[in-house]
Amino acid sequence: MNRRNLGALVTGSILSGSAWADSQLNLTQGVTEISRQVYDLHMLVLYICTAIGIVVFAAMFWSMAFHRHSKGVKPATFHESTKVEMLWTAIPILILISMAVPATSTLIDMENNDDADITVQITGSQWKWHYKYFDQDIEFYSVLSTPREQYENLDGSSAAKGEHYLLEVDKPLVIPVNKKVRFLITSDDVIHSWWIPAFAVKQDANPGFINEAWTKVDEPGIYRGQCAELCGKDHGFMPIVVDVRSEADYALWLKEQEMLIAQAAAAEKASLSAEASMDELMQLGEQLYIANCAACHQINGAGLPPAFPALKDSPIALGDVNAHIDIVYNGKAGTGMQGYGKQFSLKEIAAVVTYERNAWGNNTGDAVQASQVNAVAGDVSADSEPVKAAAEATPAAPVAEEPAAEEDLNKVYSMDELMAMGEQVYNTSCVACHQPTGLGLPPAFPALKGGAITTGDKAGHIDMVLNGSAKNPAMQAFKAQLTKTQIAAVVTYERNAWGNNTGDLVQPADIDAASAK
Repeated sequence: MNRRNLGALVTGSILSGSAWADSQLNLTQGVTEISRQVYDLHMLVLYICTAIGIVVFAAMFWSMAFHRHSKGVKPATFHESTKVEMLWTAIPILILISMAVPATSTLIDMENNDDADITVQITGSQWKWHYKYFDQDIEFYSVLSTPREQYENLDGSSAAKGEHYLLEVDKPLVIPVNKKVRFLITSDDVIHSWWIPAFAVKQDANPGFINEAWTKVDEPGIYRGQCAELCGKDHGFMPIVVDVRSEADYALWLKEQEMLIAQAAAAEKASLSAEASMDELMQLGEQLYIANCAACHQINGAGLPPAFPALKDSPIALGDVNAHIDIVYNGKAGTGMQGYGKQFSLKEIAAVVTYERNAWGNNTGDAVQASQVNAVAGDVSADSEPVKAAAEATPAAPVAEEPAAEEDLNKVYSMDELMAMGEQVYNTSCVACHQPTGLGLPPAFPALKGGAITTGDKAGHIDMVLNGSAKNPAMQAFKAQLTKTQIAAVVTYERNAWGNNTGDLVQPADIDAASAK
């Protein structure tokens, strides 16, 4: 190529509108008040740095041009100047203050989680996100939905990439517009980071600890982000999608989720008495395996030893079927094998176990059914909330209901009785947040061992359990979930367990009196 043609090519590339059409040379302003504050802070610092650069370089070039040795300029002989030293100390201090004041204000606003309308717990898990709505009985996993053939191209060939390549999921997080949404962010394995640039939210997800963030989005739309922490093998396949809807559309979505939960529960219940064919199980199992398991154990079941062992000809896939079900349902502690009991239905776990036991030449002939998974898992369908919801949604023949035993609010219990009952209530309703040892998961779930609530004013403790906390929406009210006797017992337990030893006995009559206020 001659020099003239090369120059034309370079010039054309630089001036081409298409080359610059999608370029972004600055931060975006985002769609929240906080993101705009961050943008304004960025621009302020940029202007200050630009002004400093112009002054410094102008002085430097002026000196080089007009005070050079070739012009016979003699250097100054003064050693020091108090005025100059005071100036070059005072001016940088003033500049730093001019940046620190708005920066501090923005940081304080970013950390203010008070008065949230909705609270969502976000859990990072290799390599997907789990969302749980505190004010609704809704939780789900959000998994990359980009077809595998678009990014698994080690042989140099791949399918055409979509518009949102590696930034699309099967189930987005859905939140309403103009509502303050509080995020409680944690992890169940390694460190992840939940990052949505348009919200100016980037918060680490640390195992065993809960970090907080919040957003209030002004504009409905779809907003995308990614895990911003190097969290392991499939870090690049862990996108985030948030669907911000109008309040009316969000209300419709909530109703839709309730219907889907009821339908899934009804299907789960029906699967316990159904016998799926081998072909049906293998087809469903293959789909689930490719979407959720192939990243670690590979399409051909060869695995990536030692972290991800082979399933082809493996002791697990060829051994005891109940042990195989258990490891898929519950996972294996200390390894990268997580449990899928909360993500898959019983039928889906049965299908993927069936597939792993019969694919790649394993050919055990085992056709695992949902009832078998349920038995290994400990009859989880018997008392699960989804099945209860399905039962409520399914018409049934009327039966004579026995009246519930009336609670005796005047009965006085001993310390031993209250502690025994309170421990049961705590382990059922409180331990997931505050831990069996009472150490909590600060800051969202503070420690109860030696805590200000559990060792302080008894009336305040009772009110907290009864009515929840206005400042901390993660602490829900239990007055509609527990009887007054149960609340008396759990408050007594919390005030005397883990070395608190306040000696306080709370009776049902105390709870009744507090409820009447």
